[in-house]
Amino acid sequence: MVGVTSGMAIVATENLNKVYRVGGYELFALRDFNLHIDEGLYAAIMGPSGSGKSTLLNILGCLDRPSSGTYRLAGEDVSGLDDDLLSEVRGRRIGFIFQSYNLIAQLNVIENIEVPMFYQGLSEHKSAARAAELAGLVGLGDRLRHRPSELSGGQQQRVAIARALANDPAIILADEPTGNLDSASGAEILGILDDLREQGKTLIVVTHDAEIAARAQRVIHLLDGRIEKEVDVGA
Repeated sequence: MVGVTSGMAIVATENLNKVYRVGGYELFALRDFNLHIDEGLYAAIMGPSGSGKSTLLNILGCLDRPSSGTYRLAGEDVSGLDDDLLSEVRGRRIGFIFQSYNLIAQLNVIENIEVPMFYQGLSEHKSAARAAELAGLVGLGDRLRHRPSELSGGQQQRVAIARALANDPAIILADEPTGNLDSASGAEILGILDDLREQGKTLIVVTHDAEIAARAQRVIHLLDGRIEKEVDVGA
């Protein structure tokens, strides 16, 4: 089966389908989709517009539910959970990195990183200490009180990466993480992703960037809602 590996699957979909009904017609965004990603893998997902990348990312990130089939995240079947339970799973198990950063303009670096911890009920003292630690990890230890408007694009993406790590998620999902950055800032972000991989984090990155794909351990090519091919790039 395409996508099956021998280790522990942190992400496992079985015969996954996502169907949209438009004007009496059924449009399959994902069709009989089987994907297994082992814990600690750095995977890149590529494909043309309309291939199903965004739909897949939304389902893997528990932002949407499949029409049929099974999705297990860290062994937990999340396929049929309601919105409240999906939100709880997102907060506990998933870190997001978006192309547009999605930082809160009124909050400084520390406060933006703290947001996921607030929703998990962590104390103010512990969340502030954790946020400062993560800011230092991504090279922003001297920018803790700066707001997004006072940071470069690369620095804002670093904040987004630190925020994604706040609750020690099972997987980190990134959507075109270097898409809005110049080449120098993009290279810095790629370096941070490499570091996360070395630390054993599970990374799933949707990208058109061949350089990201070259750094991943597996490249998954989508076409018309299916896996067209997978390439294991190596360790």
